[in-house]
Amino acid sequence: MTRRAVIADAAISTIARNGMRGLTHRAVDRVAGLPEGSASYYFRTRQALLQATVERLAELSTADLLGSAATLDGTPALDSTAAPAPPGRDLDALAAFAADLVESWLTTGRERLLARYELALEATRRPELRQTLVDSGAAIRTVVADRFAAAGVREPHKRAADFTAFIDGLLFDQIAGAGTRELTGTDLRSAISTLLAVVSSPRS
Repeated sequence: MTRRAVIADAAISTIARNGMRGLTHRAVDRVAGLPEGSASYYFRTRQALLQATVERLAELSTADLLGSAATLDGTPALDSTAAPAPPGRDLDALAAFAADLVESWLTTGRERLLARYELALEATRRPELRQTLVDSGAAIRTVVADRFAAAGVREPHKRAADFTAFIDGLLFDQIAGAGTRELTGTDLRSAISTLLAVVSSPRS
């Protein structure tokens, strides 16, 4: 794992545990177990650290969507025992893959979700960070669109945008929303199968 990845991962944990106010270079050094000054050496400003964190989150999520146990630099995306295998080329396989992935994000990937929502709100006040978030989100939707195209879904980019938005809402409701129902793995599979059938319908 590169030193930059170690620092970005520590920033994700710091934000998830302490919120945006708790994100400092020193705090990240402590979480990463690195000598003081390490985070500021690689990321001189707080803005640079924030952008690196957004990019790292996108990299990890993309690796998960590709069904890979590791990102391009060899660091784990999710616990390899929890990461679902790549989906097949039909909607049932895609629904099962998506449900397994959502379940893993809600459990082993919980810190990443919390950090992503914190950063999304911060980006509404920081145009430069917002652009990084938009770019990384577009890359993730492209991966989803490729999955849809492989499964024979019409207008894959449009359908992928809808599906991604719905999944994001489901994740937020489970992590930080007002909903009181904690979905089981079976619930997730049922909900995502129904959602996928709706967004992939020619009349939707």
